[in-house]
Amino acid sequence: MAKVGIVMGSDSDLPVMSKAAEILEQFGIDYEMTIISAHREPDLFFQWAKSAEEKGFKVIIAGAGKAAHLPGMCAAIFPLPVIGIPMKTSDLGGVDSLYSIVQMPSGIPVATVAINGGANAGILAAKILAASDPSLLKKVKDYSGRLKEDVEQKADLLQKLGYEASMEQMKK
Repeated sequence: MAKVGIVMGSDSDLPVMSKAAEILEQFGIDYEMTIISAHREPDLFFQWAKSAEEKGFKVIIAGAGKAAHLPGMCAAIFPLPVIGIPMKTSDLGGVDSLYSIVQMPSGIPVATVAINGGANAGILAAKILAASDPSLLKKVKDYSGRLKEDVEQKADLLQKLGYEASMEQMKK
């Protein structure tokens, strides 16, 4: 049973949303991904959001651009955490999306990641689920440890090789 619902308003959001899915896969978390436009398919959207809890979702990751109502509408209907991903837009660079998602009215929170922050949305969903799953918590801690090790290795490389040589090495 999928624990995370991933929803986006357009197929143009798929490259960003797939980063969330990739992270969930790394942690072994089941998810269901779909495309639903809250504006163009309101009946379908309401049906999907209202059934999300009974489908077993514990978190929804919702990505949207421009007016970006999808995450907020999910949060208005779904009683568990919603993570919003603002999409970079050609008009305003994604600031419009960011403001639409982060500026929710009191009582309807949406956890919001950076513009095009698909990977961070996946990590945040894993951390939320890890609060009640000790084996997943260990995976999250291990992931954080690997991030630390990566930074330390790059710092060591910089010290050993100098700036120019380490930049070439990091590109490989």
